[in-house]
Amino acid sequence: MVTSYITRTAHISAAHRLHSPFLNDQENAVLYGKCNNPNFHGHNYKFEITVKGSISKTTGMVMNMVDLKNYIQTCLVDPLDHKNLDLDVGYFKDTPSTVENLAVYAWKQLDAALKEHKQANATNTELYRVKIHETERNSVEYYGE
Repeated sequence: MVTSYITRTAHISAAHRLHSPFLNDQENAVLYGKCNNPNFHGHNYKFEITVKGSISKTTGMVMNMVDLKNYIQTCLVDPLDHKNLDLDVGYFKDTPSTVENLAVYAWKQLDAALKEHKQANATNTELYRVKIHETERNSVEYYGE
């Protein structure tokens, strides 16, 4: 079988404050600078979700893009868009809401959904990469490692 990678993008606007519960206020201020503002700040995140799998002889697809779109909507957009990551998303209660940790969160949410999809559809489709652009110049890639 031929393996291919498909990628779908999504955009999310969210607020957060870079603040680690493992550091005191002064250490947080020094480390995170203006991103440690107690009144929060926001980003327009661009997510790139890449799935890996064999191209089906029957459908000609690795996965139906509509299905991937729906998983991204349910797992990422609905719980994150126009939210305060630190206040509205339980995962970030004790985890600094860095873009690195946001990528891990996204992976965990999507990987679980795609594993269910894989079983239900008898495919070898799997999550390959989560890439998040926090700004035009800053991005993170996570491969589930």
